[in-house]
This record gives sequence, structure tokens and C-alpha cells, in this order.
Amino acid sequence: MTTTKTTQTAATAKTTQAPKTVRTATIRTEPFTCPSCITKIEGAVGAMPGVQDVRVMFNSGKAKVVFDEAVVSGEQIAATIDALGYRVTSTRVSS
Repeated sequence: MTTTKTTQTAATAKTTQAPKTVRTATIRTEPFTCPSCITKIEGAVGAMPGVQDVRVMFNSGKAKVVFDEAVVSGEQIAATIDALGYRVTSTRVSS
């Protein structure tokens, strides 16, 4: 029984250590005109504090960004993309 209790305690500790503010933003823009757009967006957004992963899909004009909501918001990420010259048409944030 001690082993089970230790395992449950370890599982509980692991759960409480995981950040609960990690979100995924799906950001749609107007269509991209060249592949360098991907590099530009991924570089700027990827350098933002709190951003853990960013993937831009050329054909769909969409970016998926995994970020820590305690550090940066989906709106701030969308504003960064917009400031680069890519008009954001929608932003959806999910957990």
C-alpha cells in the first residue's frame, strides 16, 4: 500500500507542476505570397516571451501557436503578426 501511495503522490506532484496556462492559438491571415512569409512570422512570434511553438502553414494562411497565457496573450501574438504586414482575419484560442 505504501508503493501505491507514493505513486499517487508523485502523480499529484507532477500534475501540480504542469503549467495550466498553456494555450493554442489558431490565427488566420490573408493568403501568403511567398515562403519567406513563414520564416518572418515564425521568427518574430517564436522570439516572443511565453511562446513555446509556432507553425505557419503557407497554403492555408494559418499559424498555430502554443503559448503560456500567463506571459503573453493570443491577441498580442495576433498583433505581432499584423504588425509584420500580414492582416489577421481571425484568432481562436483553445486550451
